[in-house]
Amino acid sequence: MKILVTGGAGYIGSHTVVELLNSRHQVVIVDNFSNSSPGVLSRLRQLTGWQPTLYKGTVQDRRLLHRIFSEHRIDAVMHFAGLKAVGASMQQPLEYYRTNIESSLALCEVMRANNVKKLIFSSSATVYGDPQELPLRETSTAGYDLANPYGRSKYMVEQILHDLAAAETGWQITLLRYFNPIGAHDSGLIGEDPRGIPNNLLPYISRVAAGVLERLQVFGKDYDTVDGTGVRDYIHVVDVAQGHVAALEQLRPADRPEVYNLGRGRGTSVLEVVRTFEAVSGKTIPYHVTGARAGDVASLYADVSKARVKLGWQASKSLEEACVDAWRWQSQHPDGFSGVRRPLVAVAG
Repeated sequence: MKILVTGGAGYIGSHTVVELLNSRHQVVIVDNFSNSSPGVLSRLRQLTGWQPTLYKGTVQDRRLLHRIFSEHRIDAVMHFAGLKAVGASMQQPLEYYRTNIESSLALCEVMRANNVKKLIFSSSATVYGDPQELPLRETSTAGYDLANPYGRSKYMVEQILHDLAAAETGWQITLLRYFNPIGAHDSGLIGEDPRGIPNNLLPYISRVAAGVLERLQVFGKDYDTVDGTGVRDYIHVVDVAQGHVAALEQLRPADRPEVYNLGRGRGTSVLEVVRTFEAVSGKTIPYHVTGARAGDVASLYADVSKARVKLGWQASKSLEEACVDAWRWQSQHPDGFSGVRRPLVAVAG
């Protein structure tokens, strides 16, 4: 199949493109590089022997999307493009709602106009809000009392896709709620390359280990968890990518989207991740504790039995492997894809 991957140059998108190409699918990418690098394209070719077709632009640009569909016979779409930082969404809610919702509306409208109705949407565990039960199942309460605009924007798009599937026949939609992707490709050729101060834990730890940042900020030490720090379900990004391929193979027409959690099915605290990284890298990670961030919750981890049974998928890589791969990527690419050191200016969140 020929797959359009929005945000395909980004962290999760690029790893998924590798898995798609290795599965002999053709790939077209649309990306505006707001949080990614054109340098990833040559790495994808090194890894797979194939280089995807690239269109530079935003998914809100309907004219660009129509051009893509007119120039390629697209069979299915994987929609990763969007803003994704919880903290930043608290400070920039309008930007998050406009980007994440408008891009999804534009994409679905153009897909419908071109009679392409296979869609896998990159959702998030944040749609569960402050969980009423753990582990979280796909049937757990979602959309209630959500803690941040990022999670609300993801849940709003989920509801749009539910309404679309109910109103129009032929749609084949899967919503993948992933928890906390970490790590990098084991080749060291692609990995997470955030701009500014990283919003995610493992890139932050990696930069502290490399001496680029002085110490890790740990947000909150008074949660009701094993050591007072936040607990999340950390899953290797390659496992997440393989989950997308598995979901693609199981798309079926239905009057409601299928929903799957992608996680390892266990929770790990921030300090447990720090200790694991220290053990595999041989580096000491200095840290200091600050106040909990607005919009964060104490614990989130998944029940992943539905994906195992219905998709034949489960995470296979360990936390240790993710830390090894993240450190390999950081060590080999201290300045990211560009090779040009960017100043670490603090970003919102």
